[in-house]
Amino acid sequence: MSVQTAYDKARAEDRAALVGYLPAGFPSCEGAIEAAKAMVDAGCDVIEIGLPYTDPMMDGPTIQDAVHQALVGGVRVADVFRTVEAVSATGVPTLVMTYWNPVDHYGVDSFARDLASAGGSGLITPDLTPEEGGAWLAASDGHGLDRVFLVALSSTDERIKTITSACRGFVYAASLMGVTGARTAVDTGAPQLVERTRAIIGESGRELPIGLGLGVGNGAQAAEVAGFADGVIVGSAYVRRLLDAPDLASGVAGVRALTEELAAGVRKGR
Repeated sequence: MSVQTAYDKARAEDRAALVGYLPAGFPSCEGAIEAAKAMVDAGCDVIEIGLPYTDPMMDGPTIQDAVHQALVGGVRVADVFRTVEAVSATGVPTLVMTYWNPVDHYGVDSFARDLASAGGSGLITPDLTPEEGGAWLAASDGHGLDRVFLVALSSTDERIKTITSACRGFVYAASLMGVTGARTAVDTGAPQLVERTRAIIGESGRELPIGLGLGVGNGAQAAEVAGFADGVIVGSAYVRRLLDAPDLASGVAGVRALTEELAAGVRKGR
């Protein structure tokens, strides 16, 4: 199933899609796979697998802690592909979320080739702009992969037009200015950002879903975001369940329970 198909399926059910994030290798390679599969079983429509990076400038303390543990544990790019392969085998589209340097270092076309071979659907690249992404645009076309760029509250209409025209699968709307992390409330500018982005996409004659993330941590917030966005993206709240758990089984149970709460929320929002 493609990312677009997952969003279309959610729309047909009159709800937003639920997108869940976990970094590969946390709390271990097998643990990340088990937790991600639990997220799928409990209602996630799309999974994002994070590629651990030594300088996660956009990530808040929760994800930084998890990524550090994964790196100390020896996670490698090959483990990311192995995680993608295991999760995508469930039939749910699986994206890799990564800073650009590891892809560039690996070799852009080689990374795209190996991601496609693992069953991955594409990349979310928070620090790559379309203007600097020529090699990735070509590689994603060559290997049939989605490319997800970010729009932010500070993005001008012209900037949103440029970014969305380069996206495929969906566009990631960052609902706050700052690093990742669950918040007590969704940023008040988020609905306006989604509305502006949707209008600009519509002017081009395209149908491109808008997923909103950064800050969603519970079912009530998921329902709020589902009222105006096509997808609800949750990351830090999942990581926190694993960080706070005394063991893997408890962490996976917590991830499952959170997914059930969020999945109910995205259904209440419409």
